[in-house]
Amino acid sequence: VQLQASGGGLVQAGGSLRLSCAASGRTFTSYALGWFRQAPEKEREVVAAINWSGGMVYYADSVKGRFTISRDNAKNTVYLQMNTLKPEDTGVYYCAAEFGRTGIATTSKTYDYWGQGTLVTVSS
Repeated sequence: VQLQASGGGLVQAGGSLRLSCAASGRTFTSYALGWFRQAPEKEREVVAAINWSGGMVYYADSVKGRFTISRDNAKNTVYLQMNTLKPEDTGVYYCAAEFGRTGIATTSKTYDYWGQGTLVTVSS
């Protein structure tokens, strides 16, 4: 599967952005999906994850109540709605897909496919 992330940009603290990740290739519902981010000089970390149906979701503690992950299987797209953004949310955001998992995955090592990343910059 190929993943194409978009929607990043520069936003002031308190603002919102919506990231999208479009997938092409194999059956979209065969994949668990996740959003990760990497800030400068920091390791990549999971932000949110969702199972094949959208019935199971996971959020990192740092984004709970502010971010929402969702997927539209008819459009082969996963979204990350980010509200009340903070400067510490700055980083490159990556979408990822793991084939065959029915639950959710929160470890980057288990993901098979990665998008190219989209930069989110939150100014104070």
